[in-house]
Amino acid sequence: MTTQWEMIAQGGFQFFGKMSASISHEIKNALAIINENAGLLEDLTLLAEQGRPIDPERLKKLARSVMKQIERTDGLVKRLNRFAHSADEPIKTIDLGETLELVVAVVQRLAGLKEARLELIAPRRPIPLATSPFLLENLIGGCLEFLLGLGVKAIQLVPEGTAEGARIRLVGQSAFSTAPPAAFPTEKEKAFLEALKAELQLEPATGEVVLSLPKQI
Repeated sequence: MTTQWEMIAQGGFQFFGKMSASISHEIKNALAIINENAGLLEDLTLLAEQGRPIDPERLKKLARSVMKQIERTDGLVKRLNRFAHSADEPIKTIDLGETLELVVAVVQRLAGLKEARLELIAPRRPIPLATSPFLLENLIGGCLEFLLGLGVKAIQLVPEGTAEGARIRLVGQSAFSTAPPAAFPTEKEKAFLEALKAELQLEPATGEVVLSLPKQI
């Protein structure tokens, strides 16, 4: 295994572990709320057995809360499943907009911990690329972590089709005024860029990271 692929493997495992832990934490939070509501329902049942009337509206509120968390958990599991399956095929034709939607959903909690917000500007039409979904997700995630590490509180992800393939503009808020752009990309991101035949450009004046991707690797 070359140094480049060792770096990709290590970075890939780290990203997968970090994102999986983040999603599982959200699932745990949802289950905790369900458990709390189940405890309240049990308390109401015990009171009913003692002859205390149960307020139907309270029961409806508990039921709605449980259903909401079940739907939330189902969505999180589907997200985790989709993220895990992105590593199934080394090269696959994807829709860039859908891939970015997944990355934003996966990274959103980590952004929230930094009191930041991610926003995907959905393209008007599909942008197909024959690429490595998992490696691309890693690279986009690394770019987002770079901007979040600079303290950026709002990042827009803007996908655009080009004659050569596609471009992703990650637009921050004059982000590079607080850190030297030379610190990024690191050797890890460079390895992903090489594997994806992609190019990365920093725009300090506008606080943008621009990823250029080929139609096919």
